[in-house]
Amino acid sequence: MTRCSPLRYYLTKTGVRSCGGDLQYWRLYLLSLVLGIGGSFQYGIQVSVMASPAVHIQNFVNQTWMSRYGAPVDESTNQLIWSFIVAVLSLGAWAGAVHSGSLPVTYGRKKALLFNDVVAIVAALLMLFSRMAGSFEMILLGRFLYGYNVGLGLSVHLMYLGESSPKKLRGFLTLTASIFIGYGKVMGQIIGIKELMGSEEMWPYLLAVSGIPAILQFVMLLFFPEAPRYLYIDKGDTEGTIKALQWLWQEDELKQELDDMKKEKESTQGQKAKTVKDVLTSRCVRWQLLTLAIPCAAVQFCGINALYFYAFDIFSESGVPKDQMHYLAIGIGATELIAVTLCSFVIDRAGRKKLMGYGYLLMGVTMSILTVMLYIKNLYTWIPYVNIGLIFCVIFIYGLGPSGVSMALPADLFLQAWRPSAYVISGTINWLSMFLVGLLFGYIVDGLGEFCFLIFVAYSIFSAAFMIFFVPETKGKTNVEIMEDFTKLNYKNREKDMETSNINLETKF
Repeated sequence: MTRCSPLRYYLTKTGVRSCGGDLQYWRLYLLSLVLGIGGSFQYGIQVSVMASPAVHIQNFVNQTWMSRYGAPVDESTNQLIWSFIVAVLSLGAWAGAVHSGSLPVTYGRKKALLFNDVVAIVAALLMLFSRMAGSFEMILLGRFLYGYNVGLGLSVHLMYLGESSPKKLRGFLTLTASIFIGYGKVMGQIIGIKELMGSEEMWPYLLAVSGIPAILQFVMLLFFPEAPRYLYIDKGDTEGTIKALQWLWQEDELKQELDDMKKEKESTQGQKAKTVKDVLTSRCVRWQLLTLAIPCAAVQFCGINALYFYAFDIFSESGVPKDQMHYLAIGIGATELIAVTLCSFVIDRAGRKKLMGYGYLLMGVTMSILTVMLYIKNLYTWIPYVNIGLIFCVIFIYGLGPSGVSMALPADLFLQAWRPSAYVISGTINWLSMFLVGLLFGYIVDGLGEFCFLIFVAYSIFSAAFMIFFVPETKGKTNVEIMEDFTKLNYKNREKDMETSNINLETKF
């Protein structure tokens, strides 16, 4: 049985904390911190950190071109180079997501993350010495490697944490990935202001800052065990699994957890790790794949990044001074962070289905109102301020629902043999959709104007209907129980056919 200290016994009697309660998982919480620092935090900071040094990097490209060819770079070429510097992050992340299906299986979750930290450190060094070397190509390569780090790190972060958590804490802990994304966005916006690291002299150091979290994770992760479910199901190391669980959970009674792992292992007995083709073509995971692809991986299509982009135009129309917009952007990032943090406390009570389904529904309704208000923005002077408020509302709803749940839900959907390839598909959809939205949104705005958000409204409403009417709740269930719920959907028509055949046979005889 779990040891109970006098302090914990006192907390039990006073109703503050149960004996053997969540305080015993402090090492698991520390693991979530270590994984977050070098995992999803890197995603958040890379999304936001490039906005501040944009002018300085473009000037650097022009100066480099001038020193090489004796003439300034033309504006279109400079813009093309800058656009590729921004977009190459998504391509690198796609490459990292593809490798998230093989590296964690072959070498384990822990070693995959250690390798990933080395990639980020190399990228940081390229950024740091790019100005000294007079090479904007080093920025391009560093940005690609940062993308690879983000794509691989985000997937393995979720795998590692989900496979180390008890089911009662799985939703909360996997959702910390979204908290670190929000924290990364805010930190990138804060350190990017001109008073800190957004100046002409400091921009190489700003671009290299992601090397610090990578070094921290590399050092601290050495003290943690491999993911217990990986040790038990993939490696067959029962002794190592027990040691890892006892160290992380500080609990001696592990029979139920080991039984759950045993059931999952037996359900895939003799099966090798599934390929991406297996996930895409197997009927037994069809509805899990649809749930992964539509509301989770393609969360970019709800328009959140487009809203961040369009927000500056709305701020400008509202009379916000240009030099003050950066602080409003920090406010938007902080709003998302607060909402995701709130989501982490309610997800295991409210459930994934309600938070994501009704979150998408509210986003669709709010963006519809925003579209109408943008259309009539010139009728009254107060309307632009309402539009600012609506942007903050959409960001808050996104953080409370789709953003947080899209991180927690994929860890619930697939058994161990399927999970790595499922994350490859998830990462591919996520990063390619982000790339497409970033590439095409400017043209969509030019073509549709204030009606551009109607595309995202349609996606949000569709995703809401899909979640509310078709996806079973996963709250508080083991992976095997969740698989059984989805099996009823995957083979629903077959069951109906069998029932019809039985009725016809009974009628005939």
